[in-house]
Amino acid sequence: MNNDSGTRAPRSALAAIPAAVLLFALSQGAGAQALAGQSVEERLNTLMRVVDEQQRQIHSLERQVTNLEMAQRGRGAPGYGGPAGSEAVAEQPGADGLPVPLPPLAQVSPGAPAPGGSTGTATGVPVNPPAPDSGAPGVPAASPATAGTSGPGGSAGTDGTVGQTQKAAEPVRTQAEEAVVQREHAPLFDHKLTLDWGISDTYYDRRQLQLSGFLALDAIFLGNINLGQTKSHQVMADLDTRYGLTDRMSIDVDVPYIYRHSDFIVGGAGGAANTLSDASVNSNAIGDVNFGIYYQFLKETNNMPDVVGSLRFKAPTGTSPFGIKVVQLEPDNTNLVAPSKLPTGTGFWNITAGMSVLKTYDPVVLFGSVSYTYNIARSFADISSVAGQTQPATVKLGDIVQFGGGVALAFSDKDSASISYTMAIEPSSKTKSPGGDYVKVPGSETTASVLNFGLNHVVNKHLTINGAVSVGLTPDAPNFVVGVRFPYTF
Repeated sequence: MNNDSGTRAPRSALAAIPAAVLLFALSQGAGAQALAGQSVEERLNTLMRVVDEQQRQIHSLERQVTNLEMAQRGRGAPGYGGPAGSEAVAEQPGADGLPVPLPPLAQVSPGAPAPGGSTGTATGVPVNPPAPDSGAPGVPAASPATAGTSGPGGSAGTDGTVGQTQKAAEPVRTQAEEAVVQREHAPLFDHKLTLDWGISDTYYDRRQLQLSGFLALDAIFLGNINLGQTKSHQVMADLDTRYGLTDRMSIDVDVPYIYRHSDFIVGGAGGAANTLSDASVNSNAIGDVNFGIYYQFLKETNNMPDVVGSLRFKAPTGTSPFGIKVVQLEPDNTNLVAPSKLPTGTGFWNITAGMSVLKTYDPVVLFGSVSYTYNIARSFADISSVAGQTQPATVKLGDIVQFGGGVALAFSDKDSASISYTMAIEPSSKTKSPGGDYVKVPGSETTASVLNFGLNHVVNKHLTINGAVSVGLTPDAPNFVVGVRFPYTF
């Protein structure tokens, strides 16, 4: 039924203009008789008025034909191909916000104003076509009952209004918002391959009071008091390769290369507490390679956030800190001691399970995450830092709980800025000598808290530039971290 009416309406609408021209020709006889008793000036005014009215009617018919064609293609609104009862909207005079078509010219008496409220038709075309989209003035928005029906077939829930169902299921993100998702949340699952190269500089500045002496009479300290300082830069360049297995699952592998430089400054040179000496130690090697898998449990909708779970594994491919001996760096200062080389890894396998959540409220993106890292205990042939001494032991680092969240603002289609907070809590580490029990390592419990600032720029559909600065808020966190990444998607 709707199919036939949807076909006849545009055809009759297309026939409207030729029929109007025919009526114009037939009306010339009646118009000529009415003009016979008028002066030339009156005749000219009457004819100009009739021509203007006819042009308005032609324009109105052209608009109606366009709207009817759009309605047949599924872009119309209630009253055409819709359920019973929607015709009431279409039959209201002027409900589409368009000029009401004029009656045939033969009915226009010379000098009379054009009628504005007629509901008749001049060419068999309905006076008011179905209401267009709600963007037109004076048109009521489509009701939920009619928004799910489509054009010619009239079958509810099959075609639907173009794009409406998909929009409700997956909100469209801008390029800047996509960059935030890729950086703060999880890989973009619609890209098969992404190469993400980055470089960062982590800076530590630690000061420690060193006492060399003893207490006399439990109140007086006899000896040297020195202030030791360590300044350290850790520059890391890594390549993270991600591959999308499906539209919900992605895998990645990250290979870092680390360069470390540390300056050790301490007093006591030449036996004087106020005389400083310093020395530097450099090391560079591959870091701990890590790889993981991501799975998207929920895709973002208008009402639900995007939820992604991850499982990551880290291998001890970097230089372990255990067994590195501490040596005296300056011959005239016994206080200046430092490791002979610097580690580039933790020395442990670990597994991290995480969950991240993201919701887009254009132009704002909210995100948050929580993770738990389990460090697998490992036995070492030597954990002593004293030269010439060997101490085998089993070490168990504390498991890490990390959580954080933040907000990003996309201030253009290609640029966005973000701010977030992250905290990682690690309990005390433990060691166990062969045949013994685990004992806690004093001072090994840490709480690292940082404030992150990010800036993203989309160069093109393949390349994005992500800059970040992190500021440490606790003594266990680095002073700052500055980095930039260049993810390239194929």
